[in-house]
Amino acid sequence: MILLVERGKEPLKGFWSIPGGIVETGEKLEEGIRREVLEETGLDVEPYSMFEIFERIIPDVEGKPEYHYVLIDYLCRRLSGEPVAASDVSRVAWVSEPELGGYRITEGTLGVIERAFAKLQR
Repeated sequence: MILLVERGKEPLKGFWSIPGGIVETGEKLEEGIRREVLEETGLDVEPYSMFEIFERIIPDVEGKPEYHYVLIDYLCRRLSGEPVAASDVSRVAWVSEPELGGYRITEGTLGVIERAFAKLQR
């Protein structure tokens, strides 16, 4: 199972994605992961393995880059808490691999999730 969040604000409002956000100035990456997951889902997690890095460039209505994200995805284990929508998230859901097709997932994210499932099944 993977925990997905539905974005409650623009950009990408209404799309489902992996919890995450912006690392604050002076914050170590793993601290930012833990903080963002806690803020969005109420879960205390431990990042244990960097999984994948990819870029997402989102154009504006004229086709010019409006947002440019460098996304670093980690595998995490839950330490405590139960998932609840918080912060800029409207819903959270534990999703199995066969259920992924029922979610409007942000561009590029589905491939990352499928590769993570494949890696964890080895």
